Amino acid sequence: MIQSAQGVPAPPPLDMNDPLIKELNKLPTDDLIAYENRLKWVNQRHKHQKPPKGDWTVWLLLAGRGAGKTRAAAEWVWWQAYKAPDTRWLVCAPTSADIRDTCFEGDSGLMQVMPERVVQEYNRSLSEIILKNGSLIKGISAETPDRLRGGQWHGCWTDELAAWQYDQEAWDMIMFALRLGKHPRIVATTTPKPKALIRDLISRDGADVHVTRASTYENIANLAPTFQQQLLKFEGTTLGRQEIYAEVLNPEEQGIIKRNWVKLWPAKKPLPALEHIVMSLDTAFTEQTRDKKTSDSDPSACVVLGLFYENEKPNIILLDCWEDRLGMPELIKKVKREMEVYYGEDDQKPIIKPMYGPSRMINTGRKPDTIVIEDKGSGISLRQMLSREGILAHAYNPGKASKLTRLHMVSHLFASGMVWFVESEKRSGHVRSWAEPLLYQLCSFSGEGTIKHDDLMDACTQGLRFLADRDMISVSKPKPVQPRLIVNERPRGNPYGI
Repeated sequence: MIQSAQGVPAPPPLDMNDPLIKELNKLPTDDLIAYENRLKWVNQRHKHQKPPKGDWTVWLLLAGRGAGKTRAAAEWVWWQAYKAPDTRWLVCAPTSADIRDTCFEGDSGLMQVMPERVVQEYNRSLSEIILKNGSLIKGISAETPDRLRGGQWHGCWTDELAAWQYDQEAWDMIMFALRLGKHPRIVATTTPKPKALIRDLISRDGADVHVTRASTYENIANLAPTFQQQLLKFEGTTLGRQEIYAEVLNPEEQGIIKRNWVKLWPAKKPLPALEHIVMSLDTAFTEQTRDKKTSDSDPSACVVLGLFYENEKPNIILLDCWEDRLGMPELIKKVKREMEVYYGEDDQKPIIKPMYGPSRMINTGRKPDTIVIEDKGSGISLRQMLSREGILAHAYNPGKASKLTRLHMVSHLFASGMVWFVESEKRSGHVRSWAEPLLYQLCSFSGEGTIKHDDLMDACTQGLRFLADRDMISVSKPKPVQPRLIVNERPRGNPYGI
């Protein structure tokens, strides 16, 4: 038996009297070359490089480095464009250079895998390939999602989707543009990262998405020996799980804040004497109401933090947090109500017996002292409207600091064990249920797009920065102050909920 270079049995010689062969010989030369090229690929491709069957809209190919995902997508795109004359196909990658150097001109790119005879023109400056049958393959980078507006396509290849800076925005623009033909489809190839978009697509596996997984080892024979040696260095590491085996990691494994950094305030223990309470608000950039809200729109978020001292060292305890999609009038009403909440234990209420009149109880808890609102969009309007109601709020301006930078700026407070969340009364060792969304956002965020919504995290970092900027809390130079407990006469209960 004849053996190929890889040790795979060579296919038997063609029977020129076969009816199929005779029909193929009637084809024009260009078509015959195209079919021959396609047949060669079909016979040598790996199982994970074969397009899935069924009624899918997105083929998500999650594969390790060097597993052959670029080749699989390039072969799919040119063949679809060749089979359907006068159709339009989009190729989208993280940058324009990626489109040119990988998707179009790379070793496994379109210009390498498709036969020259089917190409009429390749315009490198415009990132356009025009086939002789009139089909167009156009490259547009994901760097500027607005450039994806206005186009319309029969299908698309999105390369290294997890590396897109504005992944959700660019993906949404592509979905709006897939409106030609009977069933537009996307092939999405990427080495995965635990980003919100990737996790959302995986959750739809079996519906409109078909997920294919492959490790680097499935194509190891076609990779350089030096690469194979380097690969062993990452075996057993978190990076190796992601880059070799295409495992979608738990977002908290790559987060800046670690869950075990947050200290638990015992469920049955009364709240400490609070020196200062700050209510921090991160408002939605555009107004949303309950009637018009969508699952993708940003909510307004609120985090209430209390400053207290333990062993003469400053600490922060989470008193409350919530997020909601509210119109401006409803948001103002809710903020006014929240500013009247007392934070303290019921058993701290003394009985006052005046000389005349009935006895009464007073609440020794504390209401928020400061409200902080980011100086942007609807936050500016909210501050102005609250001012008319007699509530003065501090404007917080993060400058050019990104969300990730702001999180890094306060991460030392968590690492030093200075931040407390109250323990659940029903689940020992866990935070209260209403605090879990904030803890998840803090521990999962590692950059733009890693989580779908990060509004609670923004509100929390904003409140912590306010306290740090005013020298109320510090890791290196704790400054204990004399306890100053304001007595408020309006009785209120403990705001904690399970």
